[in-house]
Amino acid sequence: MSAPDPLPPEALAPLTDPEALGFETTDELADLEEAIGQDRAVEAVRFGIGIRQDGYNMFALGPPGVGKHSTVRQFLEQQAVLEETPDDWCYVHNFVDPQKPSALSLPAGRARAFQVDMETLLEELRAAIPAAFESEEYRARRQAIEEEMKERHEAAFGDLQRRAQERGVAMIRTPMGLALTPVRDGEVVSPDEFAKLPEEEQEKVKADIGTLQVELEEILAQMPGWERTHRAAIRELNREVARHAVAHMIDDLRARYADLADVVAHLDAVQEDMIENAQDFMRPEGGGPGGAQAGGPGGASGLPGGLAAMAGQSPAPSFARYQVNVIVANGEARGAPIVYEDHPIHPNLMGRIEHQAQFGALVTDFNLIRPGALHRANGGYLILEARKLLMQPFAWEELKRALRARELRIESLGQLYSLVSTVSLEPEPVPLDVKVVLLGDPQLYYLLCRFDPEFGELFKIPVDFDDRMPRDEGTARPFARLLATTARQAGLRAFDKTAVAKVMDRAARLAEDGERLSTHLASISDLLREADYWAGERRRGTVTGKDVRDAIAAQVRRSDRLRERVLEEIARGTILIDSTGAAVGQINGLAVWQLGGFAFGRPSRITARIALGRGEVVDIEREVALGGPLHSKGMLILQGFLAARFATRRPMSLKASLVFEQSYGGVDGDSASSAELYALLSALSGAPIRQGLAVTGSVNQLGQVQAIGGVNEKIEGFFDVCRAARLRGDQGVLMPASNIKHLMLREDVVEAAAKGRFHIYPIETIDEGIEILTGVPAGEADADGVYPEGTINHQVEARLAELAEAARRFARPERAEKVAQAADVPEPTPPEPQP
Repeated sequence: MSAPDPLPPEALAPLTDPEALGFETTDELADLEEAIGQDRAVEAVRFGIGIRQDGYNMFALGPPGVGKHSTVRQFLEQQAVLEETPDDWCYVHNFVDPQKPSALSLPAGRARAFQVDMETLLEELRAAIPAAFESEEYRARRQAIEEEMKERHEAAFGDLQRRAQERGVAMIRTPMGLALTPVRDGEVVSPDEFAKLPEEEQEKVKADIGTLQVELEEILAQMPGWERTHRAAIRELNREVARHAVAHMIDDLRARYADLADVVAHLDAVQEDMIENAQDFMRPEGGGPGGAQAGGPGGASGLPGGLAAMAGQSPAPSFARYQVNVIVANGEARGAPIVYEDHPIHPNLMGRIEHQAQFGALVTDFNLIRPGALHRANGGYLILEARKLLMQPFAWEELKRALRARELRIESLGQLYSLVSTVSLEPEPVPLDVKVVLLGDPQLYYLLCRFDPEFGELFKIPVDFDDRMPRDEGTARPFARLLATTARQAGLRAFDKTAVAKVMDRAARLAEDGERLSTHLASISDLLREADYWAGERRRGTVTGKDVRDAIAAQVRRSDRLRERVLEEIARGTILIDSTGAAVGQINGLAVWQLGGFAFGRPSRITARIALGRGEVVDIEREVALGGPLHSKGMLILQGFLAARFATRRPMSLKASLVFEQSYGGVDGDSASSAELYALLSALSGAPIRQGLAVTGSVNQLGQVQAIGGVNEKIEGFFDVCRAARLRGDQGVLMPASNIKHLMLREDVVEAAAKGRFHIYPIETIDEGIEILTGVPAGEADADGVYPEGTINHQVEARLAELAEAARRFARPERAEKVAQAADVPEPTPPEPQP
């Protein structure tokens, strides 16, 4: 088996040819109107918009920055303008049950008009009703009623008084009421004088007074009835006058809203209430049409009726009950609404009932009902961030309840969960017809699918956004148009073809794949803005490839302080990494450190040591609880490979220890398992490993080297170490051959490889890798399973045989024969004589 040659420079970073783009600057390119690289997501969005069945809400899942919101909104806006504009909604006073305001639906644009009409009506009636009650006709009719009552009183009491005078009795008014007393010569007889009268005369006077007292009591008993009749006559007169003043004005509104039965019914209730409470229009103003300007619903005093009475005041009239509280007005909308709620707390989502503090009391009415995002989006689309929604107490559960019930019910949290017992309003629920789109990352979507059984019933459409797209001739032009569109929307300079080529190369690097482009629009947009900045610093009218290159370098520079610190400590010898010479059981492994949005490769020394034992391969990282489960899995696979190759005829009587030197944090991942295996093979065979080479790649039990992540950062990390110590031409990195397509290395690494000063070796098997690392052939077993002498595998097998023999010798006498048989080591016999 021959070792592979280093990769040619063109395989290390497939670059975009600016000449193949077919334009000079992005000014020549039209805007891109459709999403690229998101065919699956686009199909899902179109399906979700088109289907109108219950439960077909959407969840747009994908990593942050891939344009979920902008793409979804683009398609929603295209569809929304084709749909009918939904109705307006308003709340009005419920004259039957004031605690339960009524919801009225009006065609789009008519709710505001209805609100203005009611305010105009109120203003006109506040002048018309007092004028009607101050008219001569009203005064004359009321005076006639008063005169009739007065005449009835005078007739009744006048007749009684005349008969009393005829009998010498007078009717006088006392603090206790009307009383009858004898008179003589026009003067009231005192009790002393009355006692001096003859007894017969006293008896006669007493009898007359008794008779008259009975008649007086009969008259007084009739007076409440007369008063009721009088009040009823006055009330009927007032109603008639008020009806005459109100009816013709409200009749005009009825004709205007005759097509809306609910509105007409409300106007009927308003008319009856105004007629019944016409006296309110005769009192001092309540602070404007609703009384809110001078103390809210309580009127001019600022006190509700009960509190005003307690304060010794007559409650001022409040006309708030005649107002219209418009909560949704779609008069200026074109098509269905699209609402994005950035802060989806329960009140912002479901609506709320506000209160006003008045003299230590909280008061409210239907005019203080406020809509939520669901009200504004009703009949259209609502976009929410799933993480923000789930972080708000009660918001998620109330959203699901509203979607299931298909109605919007405004309730305070205290009332909803019985936290307070304060009497509040219970507004009539509003029918709900909305399509909800949640935006979130895939992990959140799958967690909801797993742990919330209602989620799958309400959000049946996953809109799955990809973070990368193919990189080929068919996508180059659309991607360039995307860059042109983004630059124009952000007000940036035009980008020339070299700049576009550099951005496309950077997009491939962000995708960690030379055959793919990243669709992380946030990162690409940031790069365009920063490149435009550098072009401005150089006073260029067009952004060039150099500006893009400088923008990338500046991004790295802002984030690479810790990387420079690591390279500095390696150069100073604090962190032990050799880039020259050779050593047995020692190799340079490669790892990636992710710090925020910046990743860099960090070489680590891996060492292996061999001793006599019972076939154990000790992972020191795992023993001290610093190794993660993936790293432990890689170690067990490594042991499986060793056992399958070298322990089929004898047990492995060794104890091997493997460790990442100077590692003081956790280690996870299996990308170092091939490096650990190389170190172990070197320790067993005694063949030194070239320290100018570093290794990355995982291994399976068949000895095949498998792909890993972060290959570009790992190669560049070791390249920086070698360059700091001077490139000698024999340094490089062993990487899995299956990672070739992922290579998008820095320009300086490609340049060094082109000059033969640094090498990247694509490895498919452990045997290929060990041959490059040691310069010794790995060796292939013959038909009998024997490896050729002078090969790595032969030396490893010989070493394991020695360890097995040593184990046999050190075994107890009674077990020595069993150990020898198990190890397949024959008893030593004297050599046969040679002829």
